Formats: sequence, C-alpha cells, structure tokens
Amino acid sequence: MTESISAAGGTTVGANGVDLCVETFGRPADPAVLLLAGSTSSMLMWDEEICQRLADHNRFVVRYDYRDTGQSVAYPPGKPPYTLRDLAADAVGVLDALDLPAAHLVGQSMGGMVAQLVALDHPDRVASLVLVSSSPGVPGPDNPDLSAMPEEFQKAYADVRMPDWSDREQVIEYRLSLQRPCTGSGRTFEEARYRRLIGREFDRAVDIEASMKNHFAMGDVPPWRGRLGELAVPTLVIHGSDDPVHPFDHATALVREIPDASLLRLDGVGHELPSQDWDTIVAAVVTHTA
Repeated sequence: MTESISAAGGTTVGANGVDLCVETFGRPADPAVLLLAGSTSSMLMWDEEICQRLADHNRFVVRYDYRDTGQSVAYPPGKPPYTLRDLAADAVGVLDALDLPAAHLVGQSMGGMVAQLVALDHPDRVASLVLVSSSPGVPGPDNPDLSAMPEEFQKAYADVRMPDWSDREQVIEYRLSLQRPCTGSGRTFEEARYRRLIGREFDRAVDIEASMKNHFAMGDVPPWRGRLGELAVPTLVIHGSDDPVHPFDHATALVREIPDASLLRLDGVGHELPSQDWDTIVAAVVTHTA
C-alpha cells in the first residue's frame, strides 16, 4: 500500500484501489474505533475533541475522508463511479492499510448505512456497531414503517439556492442553510461552530462541488434490511427524537431488525451531533466498545 503525508494533515493511504486521507488518535495497540461520517461530510464531521476524548479512554480512533470529500480522491461533480457498497469496501481498505484486523464501527447517518454493509459483507472485520441518526433503508412501499422527511423540512431544503462553488462565503452560507433545519427542538443551532467547520471543509476539499453532489448521485444499492437479522455483533443505536432526515421510527426499525440491539434516545436532538451531547455520546461509545 502506498502511503504519504497529506499537505492538509492526516495521511494518504491506498485503500480499495483509491487514495483516501486518514487521521488517527491514540495508541495502535488499543481497541480500534473507526468513525464514519454522514453523506457529503469529510472526517472533520467527527470533531477532534470527540476523537481525543475516545482516545483518552484507551481507544485507537480512526477517522477518514470518504471519496469526494476532504483530501481523498475526487471525481467530476455528478458522475461518481461508485456506490454505497464501494464506500463500505473502502472502510475495509482503511483497516487493511492500518493493519487492523477489526474495529468497532461508529457511523452517523450515511456512515451508519456504510457500517451496516461492512458488518454484513465483512463480519470478521467488525467488533461492534454504533449507528447514530441512521436507517435500515429508504422510505417507500418496501419500507412502509419508515417515515419520510416532514414536508416543511423538504421545503426548507428545496428553497436553498445553489452557491458559486468557488466562493467560500457563499458555500458556507449554503451549507449553514442546509444544516440549520436539522436542529432539534431541544437544541440551539450552533452557527459559530458549524461556520468554522464548513470553512475548514471548504479549505481542505479537492473539489467542494463534488463533495456536495456526488454522494447523492451514487448508484442504487440493493436493499439490505432483510439481511440485518444475520448480524451477530453488539449493536447500539443512538438517535435524536426530533431527527427530520431519518425520523425516530428509523431507529426503532433498526432495533427490531438487528438481534439484541439496544437504543439510546437523545430527547430534543435532530439530525446532528450537538456539542452539549458529546459527553453522553462518548460515554455510550466507550461503554459499548469496552
């Protein structure tokens, strides 16, 4: 595997035939925790403070940029030559590049879906699962028990105008407009924190337009919900009661489908990782991965 230090921080490794940017925290001898971000998000979505807190609890923490995010390989906007299953294979490639036989997978939103596919297709590489704000599938006739996004949320998204992708401030305002409706009724939108995060993502991205478009343009993946009963790893589902992207019944569906899964409900939390809940989330992950 080729390996080099990225100019923006982290290490570029060859994984599953592509170059991905990876960063680690803690000691390699400790139990590995692989963090998987949501769609369109680089590894920065998993804040350094969260990573360091986990490392302080004797975990070897790994976060990385998906394809088309951060410093990893980028493709023309709207034309990603990969699917969600390829992203799952990339996660295994990251473990291979770091010589990790297995890891605890912690995935948020799309990252939770990637984690499910890794556990189903590569069960020997997964020590446990933590699925945050995630789902077992797509609402529709095949999943009548999964609620769709509320109409007012869909309208809020539809009303956001595309930015000039070369204009840093326009991109920041665009992404703030997408993140703001994800905030739960019991939390305050952390605009200053998100503004800093989005600015860093803009500065690191090989192609910010590809980052924002290509995960939504991926080819379909055959439904995997019917296979979740095969999972034999400890699974914790963490979900906000006010999540508008994957409403709370997506969490209860995961718990029903995955044998012996447990559920941590975050009251008043939306589709987000609010800083005031980091203590709760870190403690839950540490306990689950003990």
